Amino acid sequence: MDWLQPLVDFLRTYFVEFGVPINGENVPFMVILLLGTGLYLTVRTGFVQIRHLRHGFGVTSGKYDDPDDPGDVSHFQALTTALSATVGIGNIAGVAMAIHWGGPGALFWMWVTAFVGMATKFSEVTLAQKYREVDKASGAPGYDGAVAGGPMYYIERGLGPSWKPLAVFFAVTLGFTAFLTGNAVQSQTVADSMFSEFGIPMWITGLVTASVVSGVILGGITRIGRVTAFLAPLMAAVYVAGALVIIVLNVAEVGPAFATIFSEAFNPRSGVAGTGAGVFVMTLMWGVRRGLFSNEAGQGSAPIAHAAAKTGEPVSEGVVALLEPFIDTIVICSMTGLVILASGVWNEKFENEFEASAMDYLNVPSSMTLTLENVEGTYAAMETVTGSTSGATGTLTSINGTTLVIADPTGYFYPNEELTGGTSEATSTASPTEDLVTLRNYYYERNENIEFTGELTITEGVLTSSGVTLMHNRSFAEETTYTDKETNQRYSGVITVEEGKIKNPGDFIVEGKSLLRSADLTGKAFTKSIFGEFGQYIVAFGLLLFAFSTVIAWSYYGDRATAHLFGEGWILYYRIVYVGAFFIASVVDTKIIWDIATVIGPIATIPNLIALILLRKEIKQIDEGYKVVKKPEQLS
Repeated sequence: MDWLQPLVDFLRTYFVEFGVPINGENVPFMVILLLGTGLYLTVRTGFVQIRHLRHGFGVTSGKYDDPDDPGDVSHFQALTTALSATVGIGNIAGVAMAIHWGGPGALFWMWVTAFVGMATKFSEVTLAQKYREVDKASGAPGYDGAVAGGPMYYIERGLGPSWKPLAVFFAVTLGFTAFLTGNAVQSQTVADSMFSEFGIPMWITGLVTASVVSGVILGGITRIGRVTAFLAPLMAAVYVAGALVIIVLNVAEVGPAFATIFSEAFNPRSGVAGTGAGVFVMTLMWGVRRGLFSNEAGQGSAPIAHAAAKTGEPVSEGVVALLEPFIDTIVICSMTGLVILASGVWNEKFENEFEASAMDYLNVPSSMTLTLENVEGTYAAMETVTGSTSGATGTLTSINGTTLVIADPTGYFYPNEELTGGTSEATSTASPTEDLVTLRNYYYERNENIEFTGELTITEGVLTSSGVTLMHNRSFAEETTYTDKETNQRYSGVITVEEGKIKNPGDFIVEGKSLLRSADLTGKAFTKSIFGEFGQYIVAFGLLLFAFSTVIAWSYYGDRATAHLFGEGWILYYRIVYVGAFFIASVVDTKIIWDIATVIGPIATIPNLIALILLRKEIKQIDEGYKVVKKPEQLS
C-alpha cells in the first residue's frame, strides 16, 4: 500500500495541516474552523454549556424520561454510546503526548477546547434529533432499530435536497473513518498492548476480541446501547479511581501542578525535550489538537448515537450531549494530566527500548559558547563541564568573565540549568545558546538541517563516533546500548544513518534512558504509587476497555452511514465486513492506516461544520422554544 502514501501526504499537507503562520508556527485552518465554530456557537447560544449543564445531568439520570417517546435507546445509553467512541486512546496516550510536546500548559488549552466544544456538541445533536427519520425501514434484514439520524440527515433535510452531495460526502468519509479510526487503529492498539504486556500472540487477541465484537454489533444499536451503558461507566470508574489514588498520594504536588499548567499556558519555558514547549503557539496547538481529538466535538459522529435516543424534544438530547466534552476532557483527561504532572514523570528520564520513529541522530557543534550567571567557585582549564538537567558534557577551553567556551560537547545544554566542573566542582547557571535554539527549531519543524547522515561506529554496544548525539522522544539519550537482534549480543560494527534515522532499524534493539511519551508515560505515572509496577497494568486494562468500547460505538456510526448510502438491506453485510476487518487489522502492519485515519477524520468534519454555521438560526430558535417545556409533566 506504499502507493497510497503520496496521496495521504498531499491531503495532509493541503487539507489538514494547511493554515496560517503565526509567530513562526503554522496554525491549520481546520483547527481554526473547529475552534472558531465552537466559540461562535457558544456566544450564539448564550453560553448553553453553562445554562444547561445542570439540566443535562437531570435528563441523563432519567428524571424526564417518557417510555412512549420515539427512539431506540435511553438518554443514558445514547450518552454512554457516544462516550464509548470518544473516551479512549486520546485520554491515556493523547494527553501524555500533549504534555510531552506542548508542556504542562497544553492541558489548559485542552480545557478551553472542551468548553467551547460543549456548545458544538449541543448544536449538532439538537439538529440530529430535529431532522432524524423515525421508523424509516424497521424490519429490514439486519436492522433492529427505528431511528436514523446524524449530519447526513440534517444536511439533506435541513439545508434542502440541493445539499445532498454534501450529505453523501459526509457519509462516505464517516464510513471510512469508522473502518480506520474506529476499527483498525483500535484493533492494532489492543493486540499490540496485549502482546507487549502479557506476551499474547496478536492473532489470538484479534480472534478473541473480534468474536466478542461480533456478538455485540450484530445485535444493533439496542444491544450496543445496553453494553456501553455497562462498559462506559465501568471503564471510566476504574481509570478515574486509579488516578485519584495517585493524586491523593501526591496531593502536595497538585497545587504546584495547577500553577504550572496556568503559568505555562501563556508563558511556556524556552526548553526542549519535553521540559516545556518554549513556543506559545506550539503549546496552544497541542492542547487544542488533543482536546479536539479527545472529545470529537464538531466531527459529526456523536449526533448519530444521540439521534437514536428516546425523546420528543430535540434540546433534551442536546443538553445530554454537551456533557460529553465535560466528562471526556475536563474530567478524565484532567485526571491523566494531573497524574503525570503530580508524579513528576513528565520530565524524568527512564530506562526503555527506543522506537526507531522517535530516534534522531543529530550533528553536534564542535564548540559552544555559554553565558554564565550565579557563578560559584573557579572553573579549571580543560576540565569537563556537565549540565545537571540535560546530562550534556564538554571540555572547557576558555573562560572570559561570564563567557564559557567548551569543546566536544556530547549534546545540547538546556537553558538555565546548573553547570558543574568535574575537577573544580565550580557551579554556574547557563543561559540559552544559539545551538539550543537551533535544536528547538528543528523539533518545531522550522527546517533546521541538523540531521546526521553517514556511518557511525558502535563498539561493544556503545556509540563511539564523535560529533553526533542521539535523541529519543526529544530528549538526549543516556546510557545507550545497541544489541544485535539475531545474536542477542552487544553489537560492534558500523551502522548507516540517513537524515537522522537508522537505515535498518529492524536489525538492532536500542535501549537507554530517555523521556517517555504517549501511553508509556501515563503507565509510568501510574507506577508512582501504592500500585507499584502493577500500575502499568491498570493503564493497559484501560486501553483494552477503551479501545473495545470505541470499536463497538463506531460500528454504529458506520452502520448509519451505510444505511444512508445504500439502504438498510446492506447493514448485515457491513457488520460482517466490519468484524473481519477488525481481525485483519490486529495481525497486519497498519502504519498506513494510521496515516490515512489522521487525514480522513478531519476532512469528514468539514460538511458538518458548514451545516452548523448555516443552521445557526434554527439552533437558537429550537433552544429558545425549549424553555417552556422543562418540567417532567410537560414532557410527557
